[in-house]
Amino acid sequence: MKNIFLSLFLLVIISCKTEKPKPISLEDDVAFLASDSLAGRETGTSEELIAAEYIQKRMQGLGLLPKGNEETYYQTFTFKPKADPHSEVQFVAGDSTITGTNVIGYIDNNAKKTVIIGAHYDHLGMGGAGSLYADGEAIHNGADDNASGVSVMLQMAQRLKDSISGSNYIFIAFSGEEMGLLGSNYFSKNPTIDLKEANYMINMDMVGRLREDKTLSISGTGTAPIWNQVLNANNPGFKLVLSESGMGPSDHTSFYLQDIPVLHFFTGQHEDYHKPSDDSEKLNYEGMQIIGDYILNIISELDDSKKLAFRTTKNESEEVPRFKVALGVMPDYLFDGKGMRIDGVTEDRPAALAGLKKGDVVIQLGDSAVVDMMSYMRALSTFEEGNSTKVIVDREGEQIEVGVKF
Repeated sequence: MKNIFLSLFLLVIISCKTEKPKPISLEDDVAFLASDSLAGRETGTSEELIAAEYIQKRMQGLGLLPKGNEETYYQTFTFKPKADPHSEVQFVAGDSTITGTNVIGYIDNNAKKTVIIGAHYDHLGMGGAGSLYADGEAIHNGADDNASGVSVMLQMAQRLKDSISGSNYIFIAFSGEEMGLLGSNYFSKNPTIDLKEANYMINMDMVGRLREDKTLSISGTGTAPIWNQVLNANNPGFKLVLSESGMGPSDHTSFYLQDIPVLHFFTGQHEDYHKPSDDSEKLNYEGMQIIGDYILNIISELDDSKKLAFRTTKNESEEVPRFKVALGVMPDYLFDGKGMRIDGVTEDRPAALAGLKKGDVVIQLGDSAVVDMMSYMRALSTFEEGNSTKVIVDREGEQIEVGVKF
């Protein structure tokens, strides 16, 4: 009897030891990165370093090689922040500085070309200048912005390991994006690979809120002649909104400026953008999986191709008018109908006080017809504080006119 019990005990021990660990899911990665314990992952904080350590361990567990500084996964950079995050930031050493940390892993297939895959992992901490939350300090978890992109990147790394081998792959979790693309800017000027071998760069920033109509925005399609063909040929059913410009408010811009073809994947802004309510339970994980599959199919198709030709594109940001006032709405940047659809309304701002609602489509602002986002911005740029005007919206097929005061 003793021998039987001993045999059963040993069998249980052996079974426990040989049982494979459960794979880490998209939900698992987002749940950790967007948890309250990380206090919003603000650049240079101890909580951002905890997030960096988590990503480093995930990369190590996936078998990625360290590709940071001094044979580590980390590339640090020190800077003095500016009041305007879009102004030139100097990378310096000394007092009153902040240190950011890029986390970098690598798959070495001994290939002659390398694909760069990136997503920023920093966010706004307790709020600050970039927050759209009006009720004081609160943890900004940034589940969509951008735990979603980091999680998809890690899942792609797992699937690319020992599979599509015609390229090398470098995976970069960028720090300092919210302060002005600092981590990607620093890497692009202090690369840990030979950028001459870089074939193209994939950037995933806010890919966690795929809508029911499967609208997916992809920017940078003009940076290589082949992009439109490849994107459409591999489209599994997305309603694609394509933009040619390689310039934009995310990390792909840093690589475009180094003459590298880029693509930026984005599922659109929403009412929780840069607010404490951007939480993990609101993400569309099935949509994230489909986006990851789509990008992998694009990578696979290009695996045997020659190095992509780079093309410069028009800088659309230079055409954006300057504003002296704000209507207080969140535009739906993925709307492809006539007008500017409102995706969110801020309390106690002109739009809310005038009775405008989410889903309204602005078709006239003042004397100007609004047919798209650019015409809306041009119209808005003509007003100053204290001005009053009319706004006409299409609300479920009915045209409604309201008065607004800026």
